[in-house]
Amino acid sequence: MSDAGAEPPVLSVEIARKVYRSRRAEPVEAVRGLAFRVPAGEIVCLIGPSGAGKTTTLRILLGLDRDYEGSVAPDPREAGAGVGMVFQEPRLLPWRTVEQNVRLALPRERRARDLDGLFAPLGLEPWRDRYPGALSLGMQRRVALARALALDPRLLVLDEPFVSLDDTAAAQLRAIVADTVDRLGMSVLMVTHNIAEALGLADRLLLVSARPARLVGEERLPVPRPARDRAFVEATRAALAARYPGVIAD
Repeated sequence: MSDAGAEPPVLSVEIARKVYRSRRAEPVEAVRGLAFRVPAGEIVCLIGPSGAGKTTTLRILLGLDRDYEGSVAPDPREAGAGVGMVFQEPRLLPWRTVEQNVRLALPRERRARDLDGLFAPLGLEPWRDRYPGALSLGMQRRVALARALALDPRLLVLDEPFVSLDDTAAAQLRAIVADTVDRLGMSVLMVTHNIAEALGLADRLLLVSARPARLVGEERLPVPRPARDRAFVEATRAALAARYPGVIAD
């Protein structure tokens, strides 16, 4: 992991306020005073209860919602922002093969690039010519990951990437993400409400309150990922639940 002070962060987010307004209902304040940074080479997990505003935060930093007070750097609307996104749902085109789904996400001038070095570590080489309907959800998520990585992003954003997977598939995908990040030296921002997943993967946790989302804590995990066994996860989860009631379920 890179020293956070050695180079500028790959992402800086400062959301002073985000309010949803409707003619039929009272305004709803979704985010208030949420600021954080993601340094180069670090895996950061944004954790909070369901409905806390995590998805709203993602939409802002991806440039999908511009109606807010604050700033995001780099500006996601600019070319070369260097962000790859993996959503909860794989969002694959069912009438396109695995390889076609990945290539179509690339700029036209890069669609002929060699993908062997991308597919092999993800275990997708035998599935290149298959259609999404022939794949399990776990394999579809690997394709979605490949699609994001094909862009060579500096920052990979993951939205609940392991939800609805069985324990084995989730563990395999977590290992792939960790290996990919270490191998390519990129940064990751993962949004989740599953503390066990975060404790198994993250370098740093950002804990946000219930709506309106605000940063209530920041925790660095001192134990290297390979040494984080079940006992570590359970003990750390209990300690965090006591420290941040309402944010993490005990």
